[in-house]
Amino acid sequence: MTSTPKSGAGVTRPGFLWAAPAALFFTLFAIVPLLLVAVLSFTHWDGITEPRFNGLDNWTALIHDPVMIQSIGITLLLTVLGVATQTPVAVLLGVWAAGHQRNRAVLSAIYFVPLLLSATAVSVVWRAVLDPNFGVPSQLSWLFGDGNLLGSQSGAVAVLTFVGVWQFTPLHALIYQGGARAIPQVLYQAASIDGAGTVRQFFHITLPQLRNTVITSAVLMVVGGLTTFDTVLILTQGGPGTDTTVSAFHMYQKAFKSFDFGAGSAIALVLVVIATLISLAVVKFTGYDRMRGTAEGL
Repeated sequence: MTSTPKSGAGVTRPGFLWAAPAALFFTLFAIVPLLLVAVLSFTHWDGITEPRFNGLDNWTALIHDPVMIQSIGITLLLTVLGVATQTPVAVLLGVWAAGHQRNRAVLSAIYFVPLLLSATAVSVVWRAVLDPNFGVPSQLSWLFGDGNLLGSQSGAVAVLTFVGVWQFTPLHALIYQGGARAIPQVLYQAASIDGAGTVRQFFHITLPQLRNTVITSAVLMVVGGLTTFDTVLILTQGGPGTDTTVSAFHMYQKAFKSFDFGAGSAIALVLVVIATLISLAVVKFTGYDRMRGTAEGL
């Protein structure tokens, strides 16, 4: 195992063999399945008989599928709403949890409980809580009207967004907590000496120092939003009608309900491409790659 010295710094870097186990694992469980899905997207396969090559039929049908076009729009909408709602809450909670307030540890542990629950369990709980006949909306008709929050597209989208915030914000708050604790305390001490209050310190020290953390969290939110499935399956079943049919749920319907795994594979590839392009765009336009290159050149 060899190490390559960093130019001009006298620092050594681990050789490729250090990354070999992770690279092998990623190849076997990510790259190879992705290639198999790509092959299946050019076939007709019901999951029982032998796959039959059908050229571009799956892709042609996908382009002319109105539900697929709608599902992409709904998926992007839920992703944008998720990032817009989860980010500010997660930043504030993470920064607060990184402090030394009284009872901070106990309150943080309670708030992080949703991280211990599966998406299925969370969805089942909220479906019961929001039931129009026996849930909270039935007791607060003056606020929720008929109580059927999932009976309209706007209500269903709002519920899916809220459940996503409740479930996933603690994870991102934990990420921001780690980032906030890594900020040198000397910056805050200097700011206090200069007369800067808590609010000014937050906007002029904390947020700039959390820039890379924000990018990492945003990429995770984007990927999570584009692959939303469990909550849609249990809470809305893609309804009313197809108003909340996200791309991942449409893929499930094609592959596991219609037994058309070729069409489902094509949808899966579309999701992979969209998630990759958006993630690269986030990294590119936030300047993360330029910052990393600058840091490595120091």
